[in-house]
Amino acid sequence: MRFTPTPLEGAYLVDLERREDERGFFARFFCTEEFRNHDLQSQFVQANNSWNACKGTLRGLHYQLPPDQEEKIVRCLRGALFDVILDLRIDSPTFRKWFGAHLTEDNRTMMYVPKGFAHGFVTMKDNTEALYLVSTPYAPSNERGIRWNDPFFNITWPIEPTNISDKDRRHPDFNSYYHLANKECIK
Repeated sequence: MRFTPTPLEGAYLVDLERREDERGFFARFFCTEEFRNHDLQSQFVQANNSWNACKGTLRGLHYQLPPDQEEKIVRCLRGALFDVILDLRIDSPTFRKWFGAHLTEDNRTMMYVPKGFAHGFVTMKDNTEALYLVSTPYAPSNERGIRWNDPFFNITWPIEPTNISDKDRRHPDFNSYYHLANKECIK
């Protein structure tokens, strides 16, 4: 596996190292030792599968508060998606910055999402399926969200989402004072 740092501290794009022959190829998409060697989470408790019927489906931006913060490895199995991460760690030099990457069934690139980040994606094709490994069980009481078009972050999505859940549509605008005072950001 090849680990490429993103502009956001602690987040990586992970690419497969394929061994190809006339049959196709073989590659590891996860290896505990390689993730440990990069000081990344190597224990995951859930594998989530997301299938999306239509291009333009938005999921996110979601995160969990302590003690239920999640680390994720996200991969597109079928179709294509634009994956976005947003650093909500108060002490991080990249606090309030975002990064996005195209994950597709063809490039097989994965996004490593550290604790303290919000995460979401928009599908770029019909019938897009994503798989993600998660380090912490889902905790509904600590789930939070950032609206996909919050002007505070000014995320540049490659397409306008057309299919958004009511929950994701209703996330309030980010307000630094409110979110910091109520510990909605991660220390």
